[in-house]
Amino acid sequence: MCALGGVTTYLFDADPAALGRAHRAIDESWEKSVRKGKLDAKGLAAARHNLHGLNRLDEGASAELVVEAIPEDLDVKRMLFRELDGLCGEHTILATNTSSLSIARIAEATGRADRVVGLHFFNPAPVMPLVEIVVGRRTSETTRDRVRDFAEALGKSPIVVEDSPGFATSRLGLALGLEAMRMAEEGIASPADIDKAMEKGYGHSLGPLKTSDLVGLDVRLSIAETLSRELSVDRFRPPEILRLLVAEGKLGKKSGRGFYLWTEEGPVPADLPEARHRSAHPRESR
Repeated sequence: MCALGGVTTYLFDADPAALGRAHRAIDESWEKSVRKGKLDAKGLAAARHNLHGLNRLDEGASAELVVEAIPEDLDVKRMLFRELDGLCGEHTILATNTSSLSIARIAEATGRADRVVGLHFFNPAPVMPLVEIVVGRRTSETTRDRVRDFAEALGKSPIVVEDSPGFATSRLGLALGLEAMRMAEEGIASPADIDKAMEKGYGHSLGPLKTSDLVGLDVRLSIAETLSRELSVDRFRPPEILRLLVAEGKLGKKSGRGFYLWTEEGPVPADLPEARHRSAHPRESR
């Protein structure tokens, strides 16, 4: 997305194989856009010219903006930000794509808390217009404005929120997603019908269970555990069906199976694990 937008973009991953897969997936996506007439040959060549892989993290130390998108583990993120703080120039803004963790806690690992900010893109980032800018306790107005300008230059629609557990979007989206999981767990309706209710009845482009599969059920579980702990409210307690699916390695689209079976043609209904404490269906109590 950044490379398409004319920005010189560097990719780094601790796993070189993952970096190779990323390059192939991005290029395949661009070629598909060309075939559909959404991207011309000149735009494709420019995007390829803008995208570079890094063998070492320090090779990208001159970047104006770093966007971290590693797993939702506060200690690991703090470790990375401490390393980035030592590598990058004073002008560099360090942004995290976290969907639930405290920006202030991540910023504490650096000596530039005024230049640490949340920059939460939505999946799939090239398609979804929303970007959530999360302002930490010490994030400067200059940093906030620079990343907002950056998001708008990419054609995105940013919102600005304060640093609070789950921010705005994860908190709202997760509440809906977890309730949809409980409904599926209780046998109130199938995942497909639950999603159809929100898509056709409320105009959502994707239902909450398809969205959860796209986000990653392991990610959803991690966020639910974080919000349940930080906010001390029962509505974010992870449903048993979510724990079961993650324990079975059914993580959603990235593993090929979650609430749906993901095929080349798209998602199709999948068999779900039987929850040990399945609630009685209302019809059974009549």
